Amino acid sequence: MVEVFKTNVTQKPNAEKIVEHLLAVFPDASVNFDLEDCDRILRVEMNTLPDAVQIMKLVHAAGFTCELLND
Repeated sequence: MVEVFKTNVTQKPNAEKIVEHLLAVFPDASVNFDLEDCDRILRVEMNTLPDAVQIMKLVHAAGFTCELLND
């Protein structure tokens, strides 16, 4: 299952730190950013539906905006 988020992360080092933190909380997830996309996409893929609220809280705690993109 995949959740896709819109963020305001623009720099690769920030994205890498967020990915590292998310993987510490969700070790079985696949996490990546598309910083070239206008929405600075964060994708989180897991065998089960990712906890979108917890993901958004973790990104917010890092000082960035993060909102779930609807299909």
